[in-house]
Formats: sequence, structure tokens, C-alpha cells
Amino acid sequence: MIYPWQLDDWNRLQRLRAQWPHALLLHGQAGIGKLHFTQHLAQGLLCEAPRENGEPCRACLACNWFVQGNHPDYRALAPEALAAEVGAGGAAPSDEKSDADEGKKTRTPSKEIKIEQVRALLDFCGVGSHRGGARVVLVYPAEALNAAAANALLKTLEEPPPGVVFLLVSARIDRLLPTIVSRCRQWPMPTPSADLAAEWLASQGVEEAAALLAEAGGAPLAALALAADENRALRDFALKQLAAGAECDAFACGEALQKLPVPVVLGWLQRWLYDLLAERTARRPRYFPAAERELARCAARVDANAFARYLRTVTRERAVENHPLNARLVFEALFIGYRELFV
Repeated sequence: MIYPWQLDDWNRLQRLRAQWPHALLLHGQAGIGKLHFTQHLAQGLLCEAPRENGEPCRACLACNWFVQGNHPDYRALAPEALAAEVGAGGAAPSDEKSDADEGKKTRTPSKEIKIEQVRALLDFCGVGSHRGGARVVLVYPAEALNAAAANALLKTLEEPPPGVVFLLVSARIDRLLPTIVSRCRQWPMPTPSADLAAEWLASQGVEEAAALLAEAGGAPLAALALAADENRALRDFALKQLAAGAECDAFACGEALQKLPVPVVLGWLQRWLYDLLAERTARRPRYFPAAERELARCAARVDANAFARYLRTVTRERAVENHPLNARLVFEALFIGYRELFV
């Protein structure tokens, strides 16, 4: 799938077909459709009767295999937790589970790409193409490679097998090994203009597109997800408490939000803090422009030194956001700390 704001990227990429790079790193803001674009690109590379602009024909045997998720010349490398999101395309197997693991039905899916998954690619890369064309490997998100997996992939990128094309997708290129980045052709994908994104959201039946785009940092797919978010009521509650400043009820926040994933609440909190800083310095909130009056009131009462210390606290919490001992206690501590910013 190509979104309207990606047409220029697609057309420019087709100029590389004569000398296609062995590894292409597509990077940009989360929520702008990089994965869908890259999957469409992979299908186009494997298509046996591509259109003039390089798009897949959607009718040949290769296209049918790709859509069904069993093309023999395609592998998708992704964490277990994102297997459903990656969807079509012969995912490389992860490490085999032991009998003990099989018995743990509640085992949390991994959020990392593991070395066993990269090693499984060696057999794929070592066998010739089934259809006589390219073999394509999608890595998404590339920043999910753990240290061992990244180093194992690096060895393959340093000596790329003939006929194998790597497509890496990343929203955090700064988290990739510099050596991996240096061995890829980098392709930055821009965030669409606000007008184009709002027009597309309106075509999807989304109301209040401007406000949702602002909260999503301009990313249209993220804004679309926000529009359908079942936690909107809790998000509104959290923002109302943050807007209360020194009167924020930290214990009510802990009670109401405790069943939410910690990264979600931290995301709301960080965006609000960014807007507090933006309001204090430039009087231009980015994520919550509709709350400008509340932000101005809070920003006028914030102690600058306490704010700087609190930002470091929130950043440290981000580092362990997926392993909280008790979500309710985490939220209570964070909102108590927020309440203490005000003088």
C-alpha cells in the first residue's frame, strides 16, 4: 500500500532499480506508514509482471503467494510481539521453544529480534531463488535487533549473498549500530504536510483531524489509531489531572490508570511536559494546542529546576517501562512528582 504522501518516495526509489542496493534502510517518524510502504516495495521486487512504475501487478503467482504469506523468496524478521502487524510473508522462525516454554501459555511475546531469528536467515540466504529473481528480507523494526542479533546481521550485510535484498525499517535510527547504518543505503521518509494528512484522515471518516494530528506529532496513521483508541476517556482524565497542576490527584490517577500499559501513560505525560516547556519558552504547544490556556497557567507556576529534575526521572522510567514492578505505584509516584513541580 502506498499512501498519498509516499508517491514521490516511491517514484524516486524506482530510479534505483537498475542498480538496486543490497540493503535499504527506510527511516522516519513512527506512524507515517513506513511498514506498509516497505511491504509494497518487497512485493514489487518479487512480482513477476510489475507495472511500469514498479508496483506489483497483484495477479501473478508471486503476488498471490506474497499476499497469502508464503512466498518462498521472502522473509520477514520481526519480534514475536509484532508478528501479526508484519502480516504477510514467510516470517523467519524464532528460536525453538523448550517443553517448559510450551507449558507457559502466559509467556509474554518477545519485543526483540533475537539472534536465533537472524541465524535462521543463513539457510534462506544460502539457497538459490525459487523463482529465479530476487530474495527479499524485511527487518521491522530494525531497532528491535538485540545486540547479538545486530552483530550477526552485520556479518551478513558486510558480505551480502548475491541476489538477496535487505529492507530495514526504523523509527529510531539512532538506536541502530552505526556499522549497520553505514552498510545500508539510507532513505529518509518525511512526515506528510498537515493539510495532506488532515485530508487523508477526513477521507477515513475521522473527525477533529487537526487535534488528533497535533497529538500524534503529525503522523497520520498514529492519529487514525488515536481516533479509534478505546482508552480516550482515560487519556482525557489523565490530561485533566495534569492540567490541575498542584491540585493533581496522584492517587486517583494511580487507581484509574493502573490497568494501562506503562509506555502509554508515559507517552501522554511526556507530550504534556514537552508542551509545558514549549508554552514556557515559545508559547506554542505542539501536542495539545486545545489545552493552551491550561498549559499557560501551569507553565507560569512551574519551578524550572524541579522541572529539569523531573524530566530526568521520567526519562529513567522510560528505560524500564516494559518491566514495572507495579504499574499503580509507578503512576502514583510519577503524578506525585509532577504535583511537586508547582510553586
